Amino acid sequence: MSVWDNLTGQADAIAIFRAAAEPRQSAADTPASTTGGSAAADTGTARGTSASSASASSASASMTHAWLITGPPGSGRSNLAFAFAAALLSPGTPAEDATAERLVEARTHPDLVVLATEGVIIKMESVKEAVKRSQYSPSVGRYRVIVVEDADRMVERTSNVLLKALEEPPERTVWILCAPSEADLLPTIRSRVRTVRLRVPSVADVAALLVAREGVDPAIAERCAREAQSHIGMARRLATNPEARERREETLKAALGIRGVSYAVNAAARLLAIAGDDAKAITLERDAAERESVLRSLGVEPGKSVPPALRGQIKALEDDQKRRATRSLRDGIDRILVDLTSLYRDVIMVQFGRENEVINRELLVGVRAAAAACATVTTLATLDAIAIARQRIESNVAPALALEAMLVSAIRR
Repeated sequence: MSVWDNLTGQADAIAIFRAAAEPRQSAADTPASTTGGSAAADTGTARGTSASSASASSASASMTHAWLITGPPGSGRSNLAFAFAAALLSPGTPAEDATAERLVEARTHPDLVVLATEGVIIKMESVKEAVKRSQYSPSVGRYRVIVVEDADRMVERTSNVLLKALEEPPERTVWILCAPSEADLLPTIRSRVRTVRLRVPSVADVAALLVAREGVDPAIAERCAREAQSHIGMARRLATNPEARERREETLKAALGIRGVSYAVNAAARLLAIAGDDAKAITLERDAAERESVLRSLGVEPGKSVPPALRGQIKALEDDQKRRATRSLRDGIDRILVDLTSLYRDVIMVQFGRENEVINRELLVGVRAAAAACATVTTLATLDAIAIARQRIESNVAPALALEAMLVSAIRR
C-alpha cells in the first residue's frame, strides 16, 4: 500500500511530490536551496505554475528545501503534506517504509516536526522551537521534515522568525507549509518556497474515499460529500456522525423559516447554540482524555486531588483547552455560514431554473418556496450579508450581533 493511496482528487499534485520524493543516487539528493542562483530561478518557475498544469518531470528537476501547499479548505492540504513527509522519511525497503508511514501517521517519527495550533494563532514560541529542531541532522531518515499546518495563522512577527529559517536552511531539512492561498503568507516567505496548488476534489472522488476508508453507505457518502461541498474533513464528519447531519439540517431549516425580525433574532440564538453543541461534541471527549492522560503521566490516581506542585501544569492544560474551544466555536459558526451560503446559492439556482445543480436536494421544497418569495437581487443581498458576517466575526464582532444582522436579510414573507 502506497502513502499516496488515501489521497483523492489531486493526481497532478501527487505526481509532483512523488517524483520529488524519489531517492536520488547522487549529490542531488540534498535539497536545493531556493535562494539565489539557478535554484531560485527554478523555484520561481514552479511557484507560478498550478498543480493542474505542471508536469511531474519539470517539478522533479530538483528537490527543494521548502514547499507550500495551497488550496481551499477541505482540499486535503494536510493529508498531502504528511503523505509527502512519509515518502521523504521512508528508507526504501517495504518493511521499513511501512514502519515510517505508521510513525508519520501517529506524528511520532523522530525526524518529523509538526507545527500546528488549535488556538486562533500559532505562537511564536512554537515557531522558535520548530526552527531550533530544524537545525538537527536526521536521526534515521534521509531528511528532517517540518510540516507547518495552517501557516496562515501566524502574525507578521512570528512569520519573520520562520523566514530566517527558510533563508538559511540546513542541508537535510525540508519545510512543508500549508495555507489556503499564497496571499495568506508574507511575500518574502512566498519567494522562498515552491508552491503546489490543489483543486477542489469532485463530489464523486470524496464519496468514493468515504466508502473506501470509512465503509460508509454509498448513498450517505454521496449526500455528505455533496453537502460538504467536497470538503474532505467535513464530509467525513457528516458521514460518520448522524448528530452532525441533524444539526446541519436544523440550521438550514431555521434559515428557511425566517419570516420577520423576531424570527431572525431567535434563529441567530439557535444557530449559536447549534455551533456551541457542535464545538462541544468535537472537544469534550478529547479534553477529558487529555486530562486523564496528563494526570496519569503525573502519577495522580483517578479521583484524587491534584497536589499543589502540579496544579500549574493542569492549569496550563486547561488554558490550552479553552483556547481550543474558542477556535472550535469560531470554526463551528463559520461552518454554519458556509452551509447557509450553499443554501442561498441553491435558491439562486432555482430562480435561474437550474434545479439539477442544487446542493441541498433534501430541502428542495423549502428552497423552491424561498426562491418564489423574493427576487434574485434579494437572494444576492443575502449572500453578501453572509460574507460580511464572516468578516465581522473574524474581526471579533460579537457573533450574536453579526448573525442577527445577517439573518434579517434572509427574511422571506
